Amino acid sequence: MNVQPIKQRFEIIGGSPLLDRAMEIAVQVAPTDLSVLVQGESGSGKEVMSKIIHAYSTRKHGPYHAVNCGAIPEGTIDSELFGHEKGSFTGAHEARKGYFETANNGTLFLDEVGELPLTTQVRLLRVLETGEFIRVGSSKSQKTSVRVVAATNVHMIQAVNKGSFREDLYYRLNTVPIHVPALRERREDIHLLFRYFAQDAGTKYKAPPLTLHDDALQLLVNYRWPGNVRQLRNIVEQMSVIEKTRDISLATLRSYLPEESTALVPVSGGQNGNAAESINERELIYKFLFDMKKDLNDLKEQVRSITGGQPTSAKLQTTQREEMAFLRDAAPARGTVSIVPAGQDDDEDVDHTEVEEVLSIEEKEKELIAKALVKHRNRRKGAAKELGISERTLYRKIKEYGIP
Repeated sequence: MNVQPIKQRFEIIGGSPLLDRAMEIAVQVAPTDLSVLVQGESGSGKEVMSKIIHAYSTRKHGPYHAVNCGAIPEGTIDSELFGHEKGSFTGAHEARKGYFETANNGTLFLDEVGELPLTTQVRLLRVLETGEFIRVGSSKSQKTSVRVVAATNVHMIQAVNKGSFREDLYYRLNTVPIHVPALRERREDIHLLFRYFAQDAGTKYKAPPLTLHDDALQLLVNYRWPGNVRQLRNIVEQMSVIEKTRDISLATLRSYLPEESTALVPVSGGQNGNAAESINERELIYKFLFDMKKDLNDLKEQVRSITGGQPTSAKLQTTQREEMAFLRDAAPARGTVSIVPAGQDDDEDVDHTEVEEVLSIEEKEKELIAKALVKHRNRRKGAAKELGISERTLYRKIKEYGIP
């Protein structure tokens, strides 16, 4: 199949076989009404596949709606998708149509479908299987004819195994899977994309397009690009606006790229999914441990200041007991650890107390979330940013752990 006309129509740059294959599948499945699940990392261009499917389908003259499921609060997602009746909840001053109603005879693109709450997943499954939905606050079933194209950057099999995504809905959505390759999987396209974005930025900002030194080009191609095409475009635009010289050196390019340690963190998906999840959990635990240790050190300093810099025997024993309790309760693995009183070296002849270490990730995560909420005065946006998770995930964790 010649995909060149598709690339020209949708301004797709590159000749990667993996990208060409994804477009071929999209065109082949378009005339059918099968559900499609587009998988790929954030910024890789998943939405363009849904536009190709709609444009080459029999529904191309019908409506097309793109919905970011991860950006809609859990309390209103059902109303957004399925509509609601007047008075069905506080603030529902009039009846409202949902996307499944307004997209009738068209295509509905559900981005970040892995972020949907379980209750909404049940409703979505019913629409996919029967073509029927019920508005929030209504008991009347309505029919709709909507082609659903879903997309996610979540490793869906892991989400199913963890119970955060329904298995039956996953297989219903995944009738035809399309994998959009990450930018590092199509390195032959990176320089083409750079030149395209540089030309576009030069036209936009009325300046000559950027060019690269040979060593800068090598870095550009070998960089991991965790943000994929979106990250590359943003960096090209930044350099086009900020840099006075149009010939970009290695040092200049490197100054715009995040540290390699950040760029090389494994992403969710494939064999790296478990590694990424494990790294994220460890980071949360370590952050929690360091915060607790800092609080303990502050307490010790206060004790020293009260006693004029020389803690009394009783206060020293209290401090040591607190330190032992900290190591016992917050240890990151199961085993034994030797506790040495403060001010004494490991090789001195002292009594050692062995404490068994126990870790419950759920308890530590719950305690860390509660601490973040207190710190940000129950503002979930600030707490979620501090924890490095989305507001939706934080909201789900708060309900799951019963945090007041």
